[in-house]
Amino acid sequence: MQNRKVSIQPMTREMCHKFYKGFRNDPAIGHYYEYIYTPEIADRYFDTNSVPDRRLFAILVDGQIVGECKLKYIDMDKRECSMGIHLRDDSVKEKGYGTQAERLILQYAFEELGMIAVNADAVLKNTRSQHVLEKVGFQYVREDDVFKYYRCEKK
Repeated sequence: MQNRKVSIQPMTREMCHKFYKGFRNDPAIGHYYEYIYTPEIADRYFDTNSVPDRRLFAILVDGQIVGECKLKYIDMDKRECSMGIHLRDDSVKEKGYGTQAERLILQYAFEELGMIAVNADAVLKNTRSQHVLEKVGFQYVREDDVFKYYRCEKK
């Protein structure tokens, strides 16, 4: 398998539209709603994530947008936040892109923002996401009826 260059960069409004025009829900894990792209929904999403306690990034593979990752609930006093990630569709999954992106976002959280811990969750059915979280250093904390919760502390 060819090793492809994964990078993250701050998401622009235009990138957000491009990504979400091609986004597809993963039927294997289920979702609470069916995502349908509209310019208004993409703008609202971008605006919601363009606030001081969030950082939204595009995941790029060889310069093409394949996903998005974000840090949210950034608490500079506690020095912790939560991470989320979405890949565009099945064509970009199981290629290591999510793993590489999660390592990059953790590096950003710890080195650039000075966080000491990053939290994450995964839908119970999403065993791929759970595997990647554990692979990049997250530790299982607990679960409820919907999610498994994880935490990664700076080493």
